[in-house]
Amino acid sequence: MSTFMAKTNEVERKWYVLDAAGKPLGRVAAQAAVLLRGKHKPTFTPHVDCGDHVIIINCAETVLTGDKLRKKFYYRHTGYIGHMKATRYDTLMAQKPEKAMELAVKGMIPDTTIGRKAMLRLKLYAGPEHNNAAQKPEVLD
Repeated sequence: MSTFMAKTNEVERKWYVLDAAGKPLGRVAAQAAVLLRGKHKPTFTPHVDCGDHVIIINCAETVLTGDKLRKKFYYRHTGYIGHMKATRYDTLMAQKPEKAMELAVKGMIPDTTIGRKAMLRLKLYAGPEHNNAAQKPEVLD
């Protein structure tokens, strides 16, 4: 019996909605990463982009367990010597909750062209409303 290898034009993409309200940030990000890569499908092929579209709503209401709000930092560098910027996650969650979720999902996706294409299929919203109703997304629990 031969191994099934999916072709790029044969991939069927679905739309999913994940509600992050009251759930840990990492759990929601891990579930989104699996859907974006397509690892939940029986036709998963590692060298083919066979993932689905994911909409995450209520990013502002997601929780970080333990003491991560105070002790976890988001670091970025401006490109100048000595200009490392650090932002605590309580500030990041208050100002840009979508950015915190995007960083979590991006860390779970491979750093390849397939991963970059997968991140384009991720839609993030701070509140419960999204504007992708025309795609008829399926709600996941």
